[in-house]
Amino acid sequence: MIGLDGIFKNENGAGHEPGRPRIIALANQKGGVGKTTTAINLGTALAAIGERVLIVDLDPQGNASTGLGIDRRNRSCSTYDVLIGEAKLREAIIPTAVPRLHIASSTMDLSGLELELGSARDRAFRLRNAIADLNTDTSAENDYTYVLVDCPPSLNLITVNAMAASHAILVPLQCEFFALEGLSQLLQTVEQVRSTLNPTLTIHGIVLTMFDARNNLSNQVVADVRQFMGSKVYDTMIPRNVRISEAPSYGKPVLVYDLKCVGSEAYLKLATEVIQRERELRTH
Repeated sequence: MIGLDGIFKNENGAGHEPGRPRIIALANQKGGVGKTTTAINLGTALAAIGERVLIVDLDPQGNASTGLGIDRRNRSCSTYDVLIGEAKLREAIIPTAVPRLHIASSTMDLSGLELELGSARDRAFRLRNAIADLNTDTSAENDYTYVLVDCPPSLNLITVNAMAASHAILVPLQCEFFALEGLSQLLQTVEQVRSTLNPTLTIHGIVLTMFDARNNLSNQVVADVRQFMGSKVYDTMIPRNVRISEAPSYGKPVLVYDLKCVGSEAYLKLATEVIQRERELRTH
């Protein structure tokens, strides 16, 4: 983790009180694992079953925003403005075409955030503070039950902000040969964040993506990950599905693009499983 040593030594403001909304960061330093696809479609599925969901797009590529139909010209206030302290989070929030699903969109400006924040003492807590400020707004439109944070495909200051702000991490993991290698690096980062910035951070679960039952490697990866991580792996697996791949080019979640396809069914099952785990956490 290059350049982040100073952040992990900063114990200023460690931890936060658990409560609503539940804040879940979708993180994996590897690209192409279905992280943004999962953020969009899990958010849509949660909204479809009655939750009020905010997606916070922290990837400079802005694919979550594009995949929900938010034109780049309509991102005059973005998560970059929020993290550098020039806007409130509520100012960056845009409604999507999906009822009960909102997004705080991103722009390429985010790629320069690390340089902008430099050695600011609260640089690891910008997102946490922004969400806390949003929670003080008692208006119904900001009464979210879930905040899903879509992280960039790297372990940098932006991802650390997401982890410092979140109750839990959801890890999309592609069914490919080096899946476990990348996972161990991510788990190390989670441990660092937990020991220095956010002691209540947990792994919510690992979702296996791009699963192909006809592929022996896919089945072997599933077996290995389940053996290594046990009950942390969701039962639901996201299959390889052409409809999932097509949907973003139309600016739609797959559940809107084709509700009946196997990809949509999988994300609805995942949403049910996420809510079930939340209930179990609350009862313990």
